[in-house]
Amino acid sequence: MQVKETLNDGLKRGYTITVTAAELDDKVVGKLKEAQPEVEMKGFRKGKVPMAMMRKQFGPRLMGDAMQEAIDGAMNEHLTSSGDRPAAQPEMKMDNEDWKEGDDVVVNVTYEKLPDVPETDLSKVKLERMVVKADESAVDEALKNLSESPQAMTFEEKKGAAKDGDQVLIDFVGKIDGEAFDGGAGEDYPLVLGSNSFIPGFEDQLLKAKAGEEKAVTVSFPEDYQAPHLAGKEAVFDVTVKEVRAAKAPEMDDELAKKFGAEDLEALKGQIRERLEAEYAGASRAIAKRKLLDELDTLVDFELPASLVEAEAGQIAHQLWHEENADHQGHDHPQIEPTDEHKALAKRRVKLGLLLADIGQTAEVKVTDQEMTQAVMNQARQYPGQERQFFEFVQQNAQFRQQLQAPLFEDKVVDHIFDKASVTEKEVSKEDLQAAVEALENED
Repeated sequence: MQVKETLNDGLKRGYTITVTAAELDDKVVGKLKEAQPEVEMKGFRKGKVPMAMMRKQFGPRLMGDAMQEAIDGAMNEHLTSSGDRPAAQPEMKMDNEDWKEGDDVVVNVTYEKLPDVPETDLSKVKLERMVVKADESAVDEALKNLSESPQAMTFEEKKGAAKDGDQVLIDFVGKIDGEAFDGGAGEDYPLVLGSNSFIPGFEDQLLKAKAGEEKAVTVSFPEDYQAPHLAGKEAVFDVTVKEVRAAKAPEMDDELAKKFGAEDLEALKGQIRERLEAEYAGASRAIAKRKLLDELDTLVDFELPASLVEAEAGQIAHQLWHEENADHQGHDHPQIEPTDEHKALAKRRVKLGLLLADIGQTAEVKVTDQEMTQAVMNQARQYPGQERQFFEFVQQNAQFRQQLQAPLFEDKVVDHIFDKASVTEKEVSKEDLQAAVEALENED
């Protein structure tokens, strides 16, 4: 077996792999001898079938297997000895397409190898990280918003017509084509108008209703309604308004705190402060991560596989086209050519992806089973009632698991770099942080 280099240009590599006819024949004979003890054929005892007859019956299929094994073995041996890591599946093409048994097999192999990423001195990376403390005004504002939430609100009976934000106490019976349907009735139901907790259009028709009034509310169930037998159908609800109640904001006291699981008002304020500062820290990290990637993009340079850049640019162009043409759901559209801007962004993404992967591998960064399980559970929450099917899908789909794992790995590598880099903290106002977040969003 021979491997001869035919191309060595930047990251592009080409080789000719030659497997001689004698080598192939030896492999076929070896496979036949290995199988012979178990082979049965009419007229012969098990294990006593002549090699010539076995070769006639099984030889052609085994020849194909032998060819594939020989080529794969030569390729794997070459990659091991050279240290090359192909950026994509190598292209293989038979040189002698009119091959027949007794000929040597000659295969041309081409690929782009992944570059050798230069070692990066992470201590040279200098970053500034924004720190925001939750001041009293921010805590008070969040507390006020909590006090105005449905969970905190109390309602008192009032005279007059119901308006948006009021609560109406109702009895109702829903009918389709004059027949009541299961799940369409209720008594003493406290409905807050404007909460959008009922079918679209239902609450609007109760605006200006008064206590003691009876109304016929006509609505149509959405086409994607969770109960298939109701989806898309028109229903009439006979509604009796028993009371109209006005919302009353609670006092800022310990009783309010207990509604949210806190021991007293000060404890609730402490929880709010922690939540706000966690939100600020998350926003600050996103900004610092972008600055870090910008710094690495400038600090490190190496040759990129053209095939990866081209594929990434095509994906970016395709995604942006669909975002700009949201009404076009299918893929029956004109070919989308990447622009220079798409190509520049693709180069940045490919370079940073390879760099972070190399840093993570060198630092032995791993995504734990527990972290993956948590990521799967977070995704499963988006499919209420279908969690089991989602878990089964994840177990059977390696590509999707990789998609879940990739951002976890990247974030762990980024945290590793933060630990090694020179990071200074700067205390700023929440307004400064918000402005930085908006600037970051405008760049995307």
